[in-house]
Amino acid sequence: SHPAPRGRNLHSRSPSEMGKIIVYEHVNFQVPLGWNDMVSSVKVIGQPWVAYKHIEYKGPFMVFEEGEYESLPKGTNDKISSLQLITDDLRNPQITLYQHVEYKGRSRIVTEASNLAGEKDNDIVSSHKVQRGVWLLFENSDEIGPRYLARAHEDVPNYKEIDFNDRLSFLRPLRPGRDS
Repeated sequence: SHPAPRGRNLHSRSPSEMGKIIVYEHVNFQVPLGWNDMVSSVKVIGQPWVAYKHIEYKGPFMVFEEGEYESLPKGTNDKISSLQLITDDLRNPQITLYQHVEYKGRSRIVTEASNLAGEKDNDIVSSHKVQRGVWLLFENSDEIGPRYLARAHEDVPNYKEIDFNDRLSFLRPLRPGRDS
């Protein structure tokens, strides 16, 4: 019998103990780690976490929802420098997409994962408002490499500000942990 794998626990101490992430230096949950830029496998219990390439929650990011990730996507291994627990209520998500900047033009309310590719709304969204939940916005419909994390109270009046104008092809809400 092998000893239980050890990892570095990063806790969020909220009143309801919302989430825990355990990160490992090597694939398949082996070997504890010294942390920065040394993450190769991940386990998430509870709410999702966002892993950023740079410190202070900057740069490209990956999202880890509840579950086990035995190895990270190619090219991202050992490229995590900061982690953020998503504490938002992720139930009943809703985002409103607008055709033009400043929330003008045709609007569309979205409440579930939606592939805009091939639809009339593909690549013509220019602003959004999130009513509930946290949304991942993708430039491509293959769900590889989310480009933007859309959150309530952080409306985006002009996608040019986030270098995303007329590029949205797919979006989906983050899934809540089982206990939330």
